[in-house]
Amino acid sequence: MTRLFQILMCCFVSLCAAAQDDSADVEAVRRMVNLSEVVVRSDLNISTFLQRIKTDTTFYKAFRNLRILRFTSLNDIRMLDKRGRVEASLQSKTRQQRSAGCRFMETLEEKTTGDMKDGDDYNYYTAQLYAGLFFTTGKVCGETNIVADAERNVRTKKGVDKAKEQLKMLFFNPGKKIPGIPFIGDKLDIFDEDVARYYDFNIDLTTLNGQDCYLFTIKRRADLTKAEKSAIVFDNITTWFDTKTMAIAARNYDLSYNTGVYDFDVHMEVVMTTFGELLVPQTLRYNGNWDVAFKKRERGVFTATLFDFGH
Repeated sequence: MTRLFQILMCCFVSLCAAAQDDSADVEAVRRMVNLSEVVVRSDLNISTFLQRIKTDTTFYKAFRNLRILRFTSLNDIRMLDKRGRVEASLQSKTRQQRSAGCRFMETLEEKTTGDMKDGDDYNYYTAQLYAGLFFTTGKVCGETNIVADAERNVRTKKGVDKAKEQLKMLFFNPGKKIPGIPFIGDKLDIFDEDVARYYDFNIDLTTLNGQDCYLFTIKRRADLTKAEKSAIVFDNITTWFDTKTMAIAARNYDLSYNTGVYDFDVHMEVVMTTFGELLVPQTLRYNGNWDVAFKKRERGVFTATLFDFGH
């Protein structure tokens, strides 16, 4: 398993590490935030807003809720050649079932093309990423959706387990410093003043699917030099927050980096919905292009559509 694969896995694994309370960082960013006129009139407390974002666990909780629910998933994975033509694919319909405190997966439909799989093994790291998030092998028991154990210490883990924790942190707490990722760990802490200066921060009010939301955008400044661009990893993080609950309604990411040893350019979109009182992911889209030395470049697109939730 390559280090780059381990880094990208963070985008698709359903655990996270809670962000640490650091009011100094929040205050530094607060001074950089641009507010729309309607937000100014709303008298939003910006420091409180930013602090809630730093310590948010609703995104993590939504994915963890999948552990205690039944749901159906439509799965579409496509691997592309350099001209954008499909060279391997998987389309399937799966159903997660629960019984006696355990979950297991049923494959209702599946079609593959090209060299996507050899038996039950995937030939592409991108497909392995997807399977690691949405496909269950065998029976998994004793899980809960409790987030009290969200905070994790990366330094206490080793090997693949350590890499997975780093990756989980990147997906569920974007902008938090992550130790131990080669070349980029210190460049992820968007709330650090030394990193924040490379971004434009904006808060606006909007609607998403009829839902009133705060729209919080963190975008790479357009005037950065090549050297300054190499000091950051996130190009864009756009998040829609429910104005009443501050739960995340949707989030988009753009990440890119080139170390010479590996490079990646990844776009992701996550849309949430609710089942009863539970927030759950409804749609996840990924479009990624990445390469690591001595390995074949992978260009992958996938979409997960989740529905028919139940207890």
